Amino acid sequence: MTTMLLPIETFLPDDAATARFGAQLATGLKPGDIVSLEGDLGAGKTAMARAILRALADDPALEVPSPTFAIIQPYDTPIGPVLHADLYRLADASEADELGLLDDPEAIVLVEWAERAPQVAEAVTLVVHLDIPPGGEGRIVRLTASDQFT
Repeated sequence: MTTMLLPIETFLPDDAATARFGAQLATGLKPGDIVSLEGDLGAGKTAMARAILRALADDPALEVPSPTFAIIQPYDTPIGPVLHADLYRLADASEADELGLLDDPEAIVLVEWAERAPQVAEAVTLVVHLDIPPGGEGRIVRLTASDQFT
C-alpha cells in the first residue's frame, strides 16, 4: 500500500494525467474505504472512478460505464468487491439504504454525489474533489481524508 500524506492538491493537465492519478490513488485503497468523488457536472468524477476501477481490476481496458442510470455498478477485483455509485438521481436520501452501499464492510465504494444521502456522506473515508480551472483546461484535484482513512 502506498502511504499518502493528505491533504493533496494538484493540477491534472489532461485525461492521461487523470488516469495516472486515479491508478496511483487506487494503490492506497483498501477494503472498507468509501471514496466520495465530488465536483460539478463534467468535472471528471466518472473519469477518475474509471481510472481507479481499471487499476483495482488490473485491467486497463475494463469497460466502466457511468452509473448515472443504473445508480450502482458492482465489480469483482483481485482485492475484493468494488461498488461504483452515482446518487445524483435519488429522489430521497432513504433510497440509498436500499442500494446496500454500506452493507459489505469488505467492499471499496466509489460514490458520486454522496451528499445526496447524508448516511453515505458520513461514512466517507476519502474525498476526491475535482474542479475545472479557469480557462477550462485540465482539472484540479484535492484529496482529503477522514480519520478513518489510513
